[in-house]
Amino acid sequence: MILQNVDWKHIQNGSDIRGVALDGVAGESVNLTIEVAYAIGQAFACWLEKKTGNEMSTLSVSVGRDSRLSGKTLENALMSGLASKGVKLTGFGIASTPAMFMSTVQEENAFDGAIMITASHLPFNRNGFKFFTAEGGLEKEDITAILELAAKVDVPDKIEDVSADKLDFISVYAAGLVDVIRRGAADPDNYDKPLTGLRILVDAGNGAGGFFADKVLEPLGADTTGSQFLEPDGSFPNHIPNPEDKEAMESVRQAVLQNNADLGIIFDTDVDRSSAVDATGKEINRNRIIALMAAIVLEEHPGTTIVTDSITSDELKIFIESLGGVHHRFKRGYRNVINESIRLNNEGIDSQLAIETSGHGALKENYFLDDGAYMIAKILIKTACLKREGKTIDTMLATLKDPAEAVEYRLNITETDFQSAGKKILDAVEQASISKQGWQIVPDNYEGVRVSFDQDNGDGWFLIRMSLHDPILPLNIESRKQGGAKEIAAKIYDLLKDMSGIDLSLLEKALN
Repeated sequence: MILQNVDWKHIQNGSDIRGVALDGVAGESVNLTIEVAYAIGQAFACWLEKKTGNEMSTLSVSVGRDSRLSGKTLENALMSGLASKGVKLTGFGIASTPAMFMSTVQEENAFDGAIMITASHLPFNRNGFKFFTAEGGLEKEDITAILELAAKVDVPDKIEDVSADKLDFISVYAAGLVDVIRRGAADPDNYDKPLTGLRILVDAGNGAGGFFADKVLEPLGADTTGSQFLEPDGSFPNHIPNPEDKEAMESVRQAVLQNNADLGIIFDTDVDRSSAVDATGKEINRNRIIALMAAIVLEEHPGTTIVTDSITSDELKIFIESLGGVHHRFKRGYRNVINESIRLNNEGIDSQLAIETSGHGALKENYFLDDGAYMIAKILIKTACLKREGKTIDTMLATLKDPAEAVEYRLNITETDFQSAGKKILDAVEQASISKQGWQIVPDNYEGVRVSFDQDNGDGWFLIRMSLHDPILPLNIESRKQGGAKEIAAKIYDLLKDMSGIDLSLLEKALN
């Protein structure tokens, strides 16, 4: 049967596929069914045949999943679709998104393609697919092409399970990280176990990152006492596995303090994002994780350009430039940031790091793969080296200043054609900002409108932009003084209050 009633465009999320895979949430009907998964599996096989120019029977594809409750069922259907075209399959079971990419570039038996079944940090009822070849993650246009093929697949009435080879690839991937850390730390007294004497705990949030404690940290000599939520559990009973989530960060922060740990590590569900907490309980996420990675990379590559997303702070820019680096603030979206860094390199501008405030970080030395575990590996190398000098990782951020206040408002666009309405509002904000005293439109801004204010007008900045996928105008405000964010918010409210097509109730509530 051809799946006539599937809204294929709706399950595309940029360069990924995401949808509702389980019942149980009011108002959210299942659209990522086993039939859809089968069709996508077959479509990927056809796309890969055309991409590689190789015969279908010679192609090999690896499939892995995170801990989500729907993962195994979708995995079976996806594999059945792939097998229907004669592709050689290998199932990795619980894996990480970065590991799936690495399976396409490993020295032995590299796979032609890889699929990770995950919806990152989204709620338990969601799931999705990420696709890789040796060239990296697929782009938006590739996903569109695969879904166009899926819409034409004749899905059988009954989808049978298929047999596939099995490989504990997460252990292979972890061993690679262990080797990277050993070589990077280069401890002359204890090469094999350079993390000896350090207590480093992991919070996997019951996602796929629990392997890091026993397969990476312990072989390197670290004491992992206090690690928590390592067992995969797709109901996420403790907290959402998300380094941007306040509850999740507070959980790992408390674990660090209670266990006197030197470092706490937190991963998102599929381990392509990470953040940390230092021994004092200070969170190393958002601007601070960017600053730490920038400091590490700039020691190795002086003067390199650090590409970040659009909402990073002015203080971060000052910090990067103080270390001799170049801060290139670009658009939101991890693929946007990564592709911009690649573009700069192609133009002859050295850019070793592309990183978002969300915790997506990709290094040139690591295939520009947004790999949360590899990013932590770089931090662990520096931690081990600093320990030999009697220092701790927080010294790397000693000169980074934090804004006094930082807030975000997600303002709903009320017009049906939200793209046109949003553009009209942004154009009006830009035009109005030009003539206002104390307002300075920030140059070289690639997304939305960013305005800086002098001390008399809030001593900070705002950025208003279009959401990547939703009818929302995210508004970020930062100020260097207490009460400054509210001053800036009031000015923006006065600017927007007479405009149609935007719901200002969140701003009104904040100002009352």
